[in-house]
Amino acid sequence: MVLMFLNGGGMRGGPLHEQLQGAPLCCVARSAPKYHYYSVGDRFPAMHEGGSASVVGEVYDLPLTVLRDHLVPAEPPELELGVVELEDGAACLATVLRSSYVDSPELTDISSVGDWRAYLASR
Repeated sequence: MVLMFLNGGGMRGGPLHEQLQGAPLCCVARSAPKYHYYSVGDRFPAMHEGGSASVVGEVYDLPLTVLRDHLVPAEPPELELGVVELEDGAACLATVLRSSYVDSPELTDISSVGDWRAYLASR
């Protein structure tokens, strides 16, 4: 089992939520304020270390087999597994933007919003 911080389509009501295979929600949380937060072509969000944004997400207690067999295969190629810091200092797995995509013209900085659902609602 691993704690997984989700901040996009894997959250409740999102298109990837079913990939969690019923894994329990532990809590709603925020990341530490040390990330850039992007919309990638308005298809999904992506975090990348080095900024000052705090990102809203949900933490799930996820079996590694569910991560391997369901969630990771459903993620877009721009993302990879990483470890993020939560607001309370805890470490948590998350999908983060691959460094090779940081200069992509598809990125829109949504750090000031810090919340994928709020960003989508504002469009």
